[in-house]
Amino acid sequence: MCRHIGYLGEPVPPAEVLFRAPHSLLVQSYAPADMRGGGSVNADGFGLGWYPGPAGAAPLRHRRSTPLWTDETLPALAASVTSGAFVAAVRNGTTGMPVTEAAAAPFTAGRWLFSHNGVVRGYPDSLAELAKTLPITELLTLEAPTDSAVLWALLRARLAAGEDPLQAVAALTAAVEAAAPGSRLNFLLTDGETLIGTAWTHALSLLVTETGVLLSSEPCDGDPRWRPVPDHHAVRATAAGVDLLPLTLEHP
Repeated sequence: MCRHIGYLGEPVPPAEVLFRAPHSLLVQSYAPADMRGGGSVNADGFGLGWYPGPAGAAPLRHRRSTPLWTDETLPALAASVTSGAFVAAVRNGTTGMPVTEAAAAPFTAGRWLFSHNGVVRGYPDSLAELAKTLPITELLTLEAPTDSAVLWALLRARLAAGEDPLQAVAALTAAVEAAAPGSRLNFLLTDGETLIGTAWTHALSLLVTETGVLLSSEPCDGDPRWRPVPDHHAVRATAAGVDLLPLTLEHP
């Protein structure tokens, strides 16, 4: 499994939750508290995507295929920028999948940033029918031959078709669970104005403050306002507020 963090709110330095917090993403990379049988460390790559400019600007991204604790560049970079939205992740690759920079989240297209914490059971066979809905050139040019990369291709196809982001995430979750029962499908998705997260058979926690919203695989500190997102639920955060919504196979 992996660990990931998403933020939406007033501009802040990503370094606060990536490196400075007591249980920062850095700590979670080598001492995770709730991997649920998905390994013990997250050393197969990492990434940070953030929005450097005003609303409408495309995100920037920094990724590597090495452990987060080996990177000497990102701590200073994450402290020097501020952003009103970002997604960061550390990776524990599934056995048999490549350890490359292109396999590390967040994935991006246009204004979107996406991360998947989990695993698709029976991959690649279990996703074959869903993958047939994609253009062959899309499959031939995937960033990496991983379940997460295929999920992102399926999701961005829905987004490109104009689906509501929450509906697109919910429908993808339902379709993948039907094709590969027991999969772990914790997603983070943002375009810099909306942040969506899912808890589907893996841990996700929510922190809402006066200045922003954090979604994290594990709480980053001891703030009593952290609360677990119930399994099979989604969180949608916008400037208008935060919604907690159930995800079901029957009514995604």
